[in-house]
Amino acid sequence: MGKMNKEFVNRLFNYVAGNLYWKEKTSKFSNIIIGSEVGYVDKENYKRVVINKKSYGVHQIIFLMFKGYIPKQIDHIDGNPSNNKIDNLREVSHIQNQQNRKMSKNNTSGVKGIYWHKNNKKWIVRINVNGKRKSFGTYNDIYY
Repeated sequence: MGKMNKEFVNRLFNYVAGNLYWKEKTSKFSNIIIGSEVGYVDKENYKRVVINKKSYGVHQIIFLMFKGYIPKQIDHIDGNPSNNKIDNLREVSHIQNQQNRKMSKNNTSGVKGIYWHKNNKKWIVRINVNGKRKSFGTYNDIYY
């Protein structure tokens, strides 16, 4: 098995429109089918692939194939974790990645950064900027 680098992953995989396909078996005992799409989808909807007994996001492998390294954080620009087209992937800081998150499923306001405070029975406007919480007040309604 080779070292994880651009040459190695380009030898293992074909990239086609955001998907990876096996072009080489990782061992002679492998049940990999050459030409089949790699990996599985995890609980957060990210495609993953196991290489050398380690799991990687397909987006990480694609980034490595094109850019030559795997950054600490990769952002899917459109917010869709299954869209791994190279032009939808960009290196970001942790803070940038958090700012590009989709709205929480339990958001009741329909607006990022606005939360209902049950005890006060008011809307609270609050965001995080560079890891610090910034509050902008409490309001009876969310319309201006």
